[in-house]
Amino acid sequence: MAAAAGGVAVAATGGTRRRRRQATRVRGRRQEAAWATAAACAAALAQRLGRRRRCVGFPAAVARGLTGCGGNVKATPRSGFSFLNSFLNMFVVTQYTLVKLLESKEVNHIEFCRIKNVLDEVLFMGSNAELSAILNKLLDPAAIVTGFKVEADILVNECSFISQRIAEVISLGGESDQAITSSEYIPKEFFNDMESSWKGRVKRVHAEEEFSNVDIAAEALSTAVIEDFLPIISRVKSVMSSNGSSKGEISYAKEHESVWFKGRRFTPNVWANTPGELQIKQLKPAIDSKGRKVGEEWFTTIKVENALTRYHEACDNAKRKVLELLRGLSSELQDKINVLVFCSTMLIITKALFGHVSEGRRRGWVLPTISPLCKDNVTEEISSEMELSGTFPYWLDTNQGNAILNDVHMHSLFILTGPNGGGKSSMLRSVCAAALLGICGLMVPAASAVIPHFDSIMLHMKAYDSPADGKSSFQIEMSEIRSLVCRATARSLVLIDEICRGTETAKGTCIAGSIIERLDNVGCIGIISTHLHGIFDLPLSLHNTDFKAMGTEIIDRCIQPTWKLMDGICRESLAFQTARKEGMPDLIIRRAEELYLAMSTNSKQTSSAVHHEISIANSTVNSLVEKPNYLRNGLELQSGSFGLLRKEIESVVTTICKKKLLDLYNKRSISELIEVVCVAVGAREQPPPSTVGRSSIYVIIRRDSKLYIGQTDDLVGRLSAHRSKEGMQDATILYILVPGKSIACQLETLLINQLPLKGFKLINKADGKHRNFGISLVPGEAIAA
Repeated sequence: MAAAAGGVAVAATGGTRRRRRQATRVRGRRQEAAWATAAACAAALAQRLGRRRRCVGFPAAVARGLTGCGGNVKATPRSGFSFLNSFLNMFVVTQYTLVKLLESKEVNHIEFCRIKNVLDEVLFMGSNAELSAILNKLLDPAAIVTGFKVEADILVNECSFISQRIAEVISLGGESDQAITSSEYIPKEFFNDMESSWKGRVKRVHAEEEFSNVDIAAEALSTAVIEDFLPIISRVKSVMSSNGSSKGEISYAKEHESVWFKGRRFTPNVWANTPGELQIKQLKPAIDSKGRKVGEEWFTTIKVENALTRYHEACDNAKRKVLELLRGLSSELQDKINVLVFCSTMLIITKALFGHVSEGRRRGWVLPTISPLCKDNVTEEISSEMELSGTFPYWLDTNQGNAILNDVHMHSLFILTGPNGGGKSSMLRSVCAAALLGICGLMVPAASAVIPHFDSIMLHMKAYDSPADGKSSFQIEMSEIRSLVCRATARSLVLIDEICRGTETAKGTCIAGSIIERLDNVGCIGIISTHLHGIFDLPLSLHNTDFKAMGTEIIDRCIQPTWKLMDGICRESLAFQTARKEGMPDLIIRRAEELYLAMSTNSKQTSSAVHHEISIANSTVNSLVEKPNYLRNGLELQSGSFGLLRKEIESVVTTICKKKLLDLYNKRSISELIEVVCVAVGAREQPPPSTVGRSSIYVIIRRDSKLYIGQTDDLVGRLSAHRSKEGMQDATILYILVPGKSIACQLETLLINQLPLKGFKLINKADGKHRNFGISLVPGEAIAA
């Protein structure tokens, strides 16, 4: 992948004309929302850069703007989101929806309320002293996306006018003059279906005549129903009391939107001028809109039908008036569409930054220092260095203890080597994500970071073939790297993963060496990872290139990756070990080892190295992490070895907790460094009184060697609850007192995620998914009242 074009733009390198035309069309469609995508999804974009070769990236115009307003974006999370006052809900309406509805005049009252919420939030930001600083800083990013700039005071005035105009027309709820009509004898579902589609949309004052006509027609309908149907209902009830055969009620025919009398066997056998007989004689079969008889049980009268017709006409007139008012307001706001789009864009940016900062703080990310834009040769040399201290892959959560921290001090081109699974590709993705996030003014996954003002970020990951274009994977790779090499400057960041992997080794090595020489001559910084160790034997002329490797270590005669960046060259690929780990049949692996030995017989040194790798591979285990001896050897846990198990668990738990508490102390998350003491509580023992009122983490060791990890503020009570369960009466408990429940919860999460990697079996894993942990106030922080 490559990024260039006068700012920091990320685009697909090389490729075919077809992909470029597709990219151009996608750029046009995404131009309006590009900045929101950059702010909300920069980390995900960096991940996609590493996985998808055909990612088209940011539009160039927006990308150029990032370099100009990145400082404002960076200042927003640094100064704006650190205050203690309440913040906005940040209701967002997308620009596409906004423009489409206004232009088609299809904005309903709900969308108008949403638009008003957007405007009111901008007004709230403008009226608050702290939030107004954020408002001013986000004007430039919003201007880049929308294509026009609005001053803060003009924006606030326009928002106030539009919000007030919407409030004058649209009903905002809580108005007693627009209640749905109700009647004692007419089902409430009827009036609800007839009036709910238009009542409560606009203020009644704008359609008083239509609303009044509906009220009058509803009253007339209620009177007609009472006069024509109620006497029949009373008669039916009296007849039912004697023989129970008659039936009659006032019902709502939902399909026909009418209120009719529904009954059977209510006609008297002998007419005697009793109450209700006159109304029964007035009944006629109910008919639908097509003049067909509805059913044998449905009846109406002329008076009721006339009242229904008048009521329906009144409702239709009121509905038309409401739609006319909504369309009129839509037409009126079309003249203000630029302001509405600007406000919507700015709130999207604000919401994205708010979410980014919240998640970044939880993950322990930091705001980087961005070197100034190079304008002369003196500053250019200084600004071409990038330093990432304690950086880690952005997709890993440090709270789970799975992230390996690395220090990357990059002032030249790195040739990176390392074994399969050693972390080379992850290193490239991590550096790319940190650089991309940093120059966008966002937080980066590191303890500290200094990032140059790159003119381009270019990332090339593994290429794939394109049958539709008639190109092999190596052709695609060469096309992309050609574009990359041609665009690279001294202020570029170049990242290439496994260069020239799609062709024969000898010529691929020479092509890779020539590319490295070219980039070295350009003077850019970056990382080129490779398994082509023959590069180091070529007579290359390099002046701006260092050799780096992903480290390895030997654990129990097995070479394991450390995922740590170090100086030097690593020629160990661990190919046989990796293939065996992924389930390749041993027969194939052994034959491969024999063939490799046969190839290497001409070189004593190479043969020695091969014997070493094969001996290591033959003794490898199915994990890259050391496991306890009793589990690694596949031994059953004997009663005499329970003490060894307890001691090993105690050692591992103590080590993990010490390391985490030291890290929290260094980050000033805790005020003082405490001593970690792991105490055992036997089967017939209980914790001492010193644990009362103290936070602690504990490990329950069951007789089947499985562990339960927990945390509590009441160790005695929790231990009693555990031992009351079947099979837990003789369980041994290890506990450590810690400073506060949040620290205990954090250590619990860490242990649940780390102990399985050490070979221990856990019976509880749900608590290992905790993500949010509080910290103590550090000196100088204010306390919110």
